[in-house]
Formats: sequence, structure tokens, C-alpha cells
Amino acid sequence: MEKIVLGLPKGSLNNVNRGNTYKLLVDAGYEVKGYEPGKEDYEINVVNDPEIKAYLTRPQSAPVELNREMVDIAIIGEDWVSEESVGNQEESIIKIGDLDYGQTRLVVAIPNSAPYESLTEFFQANKDRKTPILCFTEYPNLTRELIIANPGYQEVFPDSIPLIQIRGLTNGDNKKVQIINSDGATEVYIAKGADLIVDNTQTGSSLRKAGLKTLETIMDSSAGLYAGPSCTGEKMDKAEMIYEQLFGAVKARKYFDVKFNIANEAAQEVKEFLQKGGFCSDEPTIAQGRNFSQVNVLIPKTKFPEMLKGIKKLGASAIIRENVKQYVK
Repeated sequence: MEKIVLGLPKGSLNNVNRGNTYKLLVDAGYEVKGYEPGKEDYEINVVNDPEIKAYLTRPQSAPVELNREMVDIAIIGEDWVSEESVGNQEESIIKIGDLDYGQTRLVVAIPNSAPYESLTEFFQANKDRKTPILCFTEYPNLTRELIIANPGYQEVFPDSIPLIQIRGLTNGDNKKVQIINSDGATEVYIAKGADLIVDNTQTGSSLRKAGLKTLETIMDSSAGLYAGPSCTGEKMDKAEMIYEQLFGAVKARKYFDVKFNIANEAAQEVKEFLQKGGFCSDEPTIAQGRNFSQVNVLIPKTKFPEMLKGIKKLGASAIIRENVKQYVK
């Protein structure tokens, strides 16, 4: 088949402290060269799968590259897909599946000292001001959509469209509310005179450090595998296979592979304990020896402490706990 072109994210989604997409690919069984965090190359080699051609891409640019058929599939956050999709009538980008990492919130933030408790209250309180309301963001489309739908904005500025400025380009007729594109570190614009910002945040720590508070949450976002209009037929089949492998690695992060020994006469009792308590994915694997049996279970990490306490009471010994690389059910 023709090679499927995969866009891999640059930045926080390949940061070892956040997403580490590189490790996800490795855990999913791919041998990847040129994508180690902090050492990414523009062209990335998936050594053990010649059907994949991979490129480094900025998450902000990935939806455009999907729509323009420069890449067939890409790992990106839902926030960037939503930003690109505002105003588009056709759903040209398809979500193959969520990958359950890189969680973030897209929020409206203002200074802690500001007295407002909602965006509606903010617009109502600023209806008579003479200078423009300035909002900086990397998400101008989502921000304008949010503002236009806000009851306070509709009350103060009925039938008008906030002005968007992206470098030298402007669009919109309401110069009293201006949405200005930023290229990162958006929170610093408050200190420079902006009235509010729209930014993504994981924990809110960067906002708090900048003396800001969340006024409203626009959306929750996480990384997923997305396909563009060029991903059809055999390419879509391949994309779904790639997703299954990736999701198997994501799901595996929630489990431990546990092995232990138990006296043969206690094997049935420990099996019943594991099944009734939900301490195994299906049923335990038991290999019986002369005096002892080896038991192997796949268990959710959250249940391990409770299981450990129970099997020790039943006489378990030589208990080994290992991380799981991939879990495809």
C-alpha cells in the first residue's frame, strides 16, 4: 500500500513530564529514530514499519496539514482541532480515537484583583469604557465564538463581531473588543496591559504564578489520533491499526502484571478471591507445580494495594509486580 503519512507533535505533547509521545510509540511496539524528546528531527524514521512515513509537526499546524492533505493522520490535542474547525461546515477531520493523555483545559483568565465572577459580568461592567477591551490568545477562532455567544457581550454589543488581529491581518467590525493572536507565553500579556486571555492549562499553576484566576472554562482537551480527508481505504485501515496499538499502550499504563506463588491447597481459594474482588482482567492464570502454583494476573493499578493485602493473608509468596507495555483486549 501507499505509505501513510503521520504527523507527530512537537512541544509539550512530547515532553517527558507531560505527554512523551515518543515513549508511547515505543511502548506500542514501534522502533522510532529521530523523535527522542528534545532531539526531534523534521523527518522521523519508524524503523520497523515501512508503511509509515512520519514528520514532526506543531500541534497548532497539524489540523491545517490534515485539511490540506499534507499528512494523512496526526496526534494532536482536541483544542487545536476545534480551533481549526470553527466556521467549517464540513467535518473534514475525523477523530479515530482518544489517547487519554496530554489533558488540558482551555480557559478564560483575568487578574486575581479583578472583581468579576463571569464573562457576562465582565462585559456588563465595561460597557461604557472608552479604550478597547484587549484579549490575547493562541485560539482566536474559539475565543471569538465564545465571546459572540456570551449574554453580556450580546447585551452590550448586539449584532457586532469582535475584531481579530493575527499579525497584520484583521477581521471583524467591533474595534471595542479586540482578540489578538499570541504565539505562546500568553499569560504575560496581562502584565503588559491586556484585559483578559484565553489559554490552555494543565494544573493552573502557570496562571496562578502570573497572578491570574480562571473566569470560565471553554473546553477540556486531550491528545487523540485524527485523520484528514486523504485517509481513506487502505490508509484508514492502517490508521485504525496504528490507533489500536497506541491505545493498547495507553491502556497498559493503568495495569500491573503480577505474579506470585501459592500453596496448591490454597490455589482455589486465591482464585475465588481474585475473581470476586475484580483483581484480574478475566481470570487468573494458574500453573500448578508439585507443592506450589504460580499465579499470574493483570490488575488495575488502583486495586493493587488491596489485592496485595488479601493474597498475603492467603499465604502468597515470591510476589513480583511489573509494568505492562501494551494491553489489547
